[in-house]
Amino acid sequence: MDVIELLPRLHLLRFPVGQAYLWRDGDELTLVDAGPAGSGAIVAEAVTALGHAPGAVRRIVLTHFHADHAGGAAEFAALAGAEILAHAADAVVLRGEVPGPPPVLEDWERPLHAAAQQRLPPGEFARPTRITEVADEDVLEFGDGARVAHAPGHTDGSIAVQLPGHGVLFTGDSAAASPVDGAVLPGVFHLDRPRALASFRRLADLETDMACFGHGDPVTARASAVLRKAADDLPAPQ
Repeated sequence: MDVIELLPRLHLLRFPVGQAYLWRDGDELTLVDAGPAGSGAIVAEAVTALGHAPGAVRRIVLTHFHADHAGGAAEFAALAGAEILAHAADAVVLRGEVPGPPPVLEDWERPLHAAAQQRLPPGEFARPTRITEVADEDVLEFGDGARVAHAPGHTDGSIAVQLPGHGVLFTGDSAAASPVDGAVLPGVFHLDRPRALASFRRLADLETDMACFGHGDPVTARASAVLRKAADDLPAPQ
């Protein structure tokens, strides 16, 4: 796993598939997403290397239920004693109460999805039993007021998290940056592509300097303008 400083209080944690973010408020930390299964100890090592005890991570905010983002959450929460937060629509999947609906893949997505699945650890990941459910417009206790934006489409309970006071937006997989040319796009492997595009447009309307994606390099300056240009280039809604 690579650990990359984006701001003095923000680090990117990059896994073989997907990435997470570590935000610092003084001595208190928040983890946004948690990597795939097997990542709990690795994240704990990264937190320690940055000068903090794993217990300094008070909460894990999951942007959606997919294994590359949520697979390590229960493992790390057990190590750190952290609270896990997720949207109610995805919390039932994360707890294992209902199966997660598979994405509706375009033909061109099928080989990409198969390749991504092969890079994930096999089998089920540890399921968290206790999840604090969040909803659209909730304000969370980090980043001087982190605002939840429900962004359905990638999954029913996908969320983004905006830190208005710091100009940072965590998009989960509702937006991504291409590994080829860095172009910003509405991500891939959606459950409902029209809803995902509508959510992408909503996120593009938020004011932010930095956009932190679930996949691909963050946009570190003038992110609102970049997201709006990408949204303007999408096909018109049907």
